[in-house]
Amino acid sequence: MGFEPPQRLVRALGEMYGDGAAADWLAGLPALTERALTAGDDLTAERVAAPGGRSSLVVLVRRADGTPAALKIAPPVAGPELERAALEHWNGWGAVRPLTAPELDASGALLLERLHHEVSLRSLPEAKAMLEAAGTLRRLWVEPPAGHAFESVAGRTERQSAGMRAAAEADAELAPLVDAALAARAELVEGSPELLLLHGNFRQSKVLSGERAPWLTVGPEPLVGERAYDLARLVRDRVEDLIASPGGPVTARRRVKRLAESLEVEQARLHGWTLFRAVESGTRALAEGRRQMGEVNLEFAGWL
Repeated sequence: MGFEPPQRLVRALGEMYGDGAAADWLAGLPALTERALTAGDDLTAERVAAPGGRSSLVVLVRRADGTPAALKIAPPVAGPELERAALEHWNGWGAVRPLTAPELDASGALLLERLHHEVSLRSLPEAKAMLEAAGTLRRLWVEPPAGHAFESVAGRTERQSAGMRAAAEADAELAPLVDAALAARAELVEGSPELLLLHGNFRQSKVLSGERAPWLTVGPEPLVGERAYDLARLVRDRVEDLIASPGGPVTARRRVKRLAESLEVEQARLHGWTLFRAVESGTRALAEGRRQMGEVNLEFAGWL
């Protein structure tokens, strides 16, 4: 199958892993894709989903019986085996359903039920989108499987803290925000009240229209911990619109309150994790050269 990977994917991989590592993986992508297509249930490729995501290639395919499906191929560093484990545990409850394809397991590719990749919750008015997002996210919060290999919230955020400290050392103006975020994290981790399976990167664009259910989530970066951590990313959704609005700071604080109440999460904990995740995203974006996104996230964090 001849194709060009979507430019969004090419740029994002370069930002996340460095141009050299991204180029090496992308150079081998045609062979990886061909191997996955021939290994998995006589798959027939239709087209590459575009503009696609920032971390993987998705090829729209049909199985031997004509069933539509989606073949997802991601770099090993993205942890596709953990994504598969989470999706199998949810088994279609609030999330895209993985399809049985033992031949693909060794390749790291995922065969998934096909959703309408061009229709996400971002196509809805904000109030409706938030309502549907909250309902979808609630379904994902279940006990993790026994013997799982998922990272903990404490472990992931400890790793992320190193990059935040480096950003503060490089730019003294960032130090107050970074210090506040790290202090919030220390307090939250010490008193974490629950250990549930979390999506890890949940936002409106990760919830797609489906046939089996109106809305199903995709693209988890699974970990285990408290619900407030998972919900915190949703608070920051459509952040560019918030920044452009004169009532942005008030709207942001109102979101924290409303989402905490609707999902029965302690408001103070949601506030703390929202601050941490906004600062972490902002400093990481700056480090990756995405200056506009970094500044937007840090401005949002300042409101909190």
